[in-house]
Amino acid sequence: MIPLRRRPAHSARTAGVARALRLAACSFALLLSACASAPPTEPDFEIPVYPPPPAEPRFIWERTLLYNEDVESATRKQRFIEYATGASRKLKGLVKPFDVAVRQGRVYVSDSVQRLVVVFDVAGGRFFEIGKEVEGRLAKPLGLAIARDGTLYVADVTARRVMAYDADGVFLRTIGGPDTLQRPADVAVSPDGDRLYVVDTGGVESEEHVVTIFDARSGERIGNIGRRGEAEGEFNLPLQVAVAGDGTVYVVDSGNFRVQAFDAAGRFHTSFGAVGRFPGQFARPKGIAVDKEGRIYVIDTAFGNFQVFDPEGTLLMYAGERGHAGYPGKYMLPAGIAVDEDGRVYVVDQFFRKVDVFRPVEVGSEDGHAVQRSGDGSDRG
Repeated sequence: MIPLRRRPAHSARTAGVARALRLAACSFALLLSACASAPPTEPDFEIPVYPPPPAEPRFIWERTLLYNEDVESATRKQRFIEYATGASRKLKGLVKPFDVAVRQGRVYVSDSVQRLVVVFDVAGGRFFEIGKEVEGRLAKPLGLAIARDGTLYVADVTARRVMAYDADGVFLRTIGGPDTLQRPADVAVSPDGDRLYVVDTGGVESEEHVVTIFDARSGERIGNIGRRGEAEGEFNLPLQVAVAGDGTVYVVDSGNFRVQAFDAAGRFHTSFGAVGRFPGQFARPKGIAVDKEGRIYVIDTAFGNFQVFDPEGTLLMYAGERGHAGYPGKYMLPAGIAVDEDGRVYVVDQFFRKVDVFRPVEVGSEDGHAVQRSGDGSDRG
């Protein structure tokens, strides 16, 4: 049995919880400087695990990402300047995050209010932003996807296109546009990187509730999956999409309270879920991700959790719950979800402006990509 009680007083997790508690105490306008000065507190706290005891735990909360200081460490020069001048480093964070994508220790988070993608480079110990430059500027980024070669794809619902960047945020190209997309809310990429699947949510007055397939390199539209309706292969307000390692395309069909699965060419395969308030059902399904074993993770905003299903649609477990403070595992408006190469699960909450990270219990806290490797900055000038 893994230890589940209090952490050491000065551990990284302690700092993460303190930041989460500061977030809960701050107003949800972006008063980051005020939040930074709020004194951290740490109540008697148990690390959340899922499923909870007495069931065998599968995931344990590892950290929460809120601000640049969650991954950055001050250099020796920065600390000297702060000491000499009394100044403090500028605190940057999330305002209204929506989706998350992860690759090799870099956590990319779309922020629809700041109009950019925030990058928590956990492995590299740095923080940066994508989409602010004139070339490649974002208007309202929502869904994210990362190809195996590191290309980042961002669905921009206002610009009505998908933007492509390299792993460091250098703009590459655009895919789609107003002639092919109405309300692109999410994007996923095939395992070989050749195809993009873009969710076009449409709207109440629109019949274009589809998933559009593009050639990822040329930008050519290949075709559409679905149309508006309730039958198999049809959608009512589709929201997010994920692609499994075998090429299966999973679409959150939110208005029909289900997840639909298609083959790579867009042929309907199966669906699971129904409207309801019990585990295995959906009230407000939103985000979706697939792990390397083919398990499907679905965010339900109304439940304040994510549910895990096998490829046949059988419920395996659920994690998280609704809460009125930004504690780990507590959510008010969860939106996006991702699973990295090592099985860590990343959950975005829009209301609490955070990303919770859950580690599989079989993965050590110092194992995998999402572990800082570059030191603490103590010997950097």
